[in-house]
Amino acid sequence: MLAEQRVTRLGEGFRTTGILGDAGVARTAAAVAEYVTRARTAGAVRVAIAATSAVRDASNREMFLAELRERFAIDARILDGESEARLTYLGAWAERHAAERTLVIDIGGGSTELVIGDGVDVSAYASLQAGTVRHTERHLSDDPPTPDELERLADDVRGLIDAELAGHAIARAREGIAVAGTPTSLAAMDLHLEPYDPEVVQGHRLSIGTIQRMCSGLAAVPLAERLKVTGLHPDRAPTIVAGVVILIQAMRAFGLSEIEVSEHDILYGAALEAARAAA
Repeated sequence: MLAEQRVTRLGEGFRTTGILGDAGVARTAAAVAEYVTRARTAGAVRVAIAATSAVRDASNREMFLAELRERFAIDARILDGESEARLTYLGAWAERHAAERTLVIDIGGGSTELVIGDGVDVSAYASLQAGTVRHTERHLSDDPPTPDELERLADDVRGLIDAELAGHAIARAREGIAVAGTPTSLAAMDLHLEPYDPEVVQGHRLSIGTIQRMCSGLAAVPLAERLKVTGLHPDRAPTIVAGVVILIQAMRAFGLSEIEVSEHDILYGAALEAARAAA
């Protein structure tokens, strides 16, 4: 299964406007146009789009999806929180041995999904209004960010996590899997990968101590220097610090001393579900 990701910052500016901005929509539509063309050239019978937090929370979401459907003649839908959690877990657990009480952490631009599974089944999940783009815009205005900004960011994220976990069974985990751009970028940086190699990243383990050291290093330098870091894609450099802070706070909340990095995320889960439906 071939997977490719592109950062379009669809949720850029959402915190202040509540809508999907023209620039983010244009970048996303351009990426969709390229992917649809490539998929159909490769012989795809059905092309589908699954939208998550940034679109789900926007007041102009239906206009955006209607434009995609009309322009590209594709199936475009918004995933609710439960579906997002299920597909994220399905992707992360693909090709793995079942285990109990595993936390899957999926850090997106606008939200972070925390999914607990027992074996192959989801037992609980929480969707946090904490994301790399959302929390960069909310807290990190200086370049590089100041210690006070980083502390406010960490406190905000931990408060959101604590509010979700209070009194719920989701607050226990034996091991953790982290998916999406923040952990895969950290793995690539830890491995000094140039170019990026998903097969090497898959299954790489990172201790919380290593992640904290990398966070300190990334937060200590301006964006111009982060753009030069081996293993960090330039598109992720502006928001990587917020992503790493979110990851650290999630690991601390669940008492995880390390996480396994997985290339198999919600995209993988959605592809598996589509393949099964077509079979």
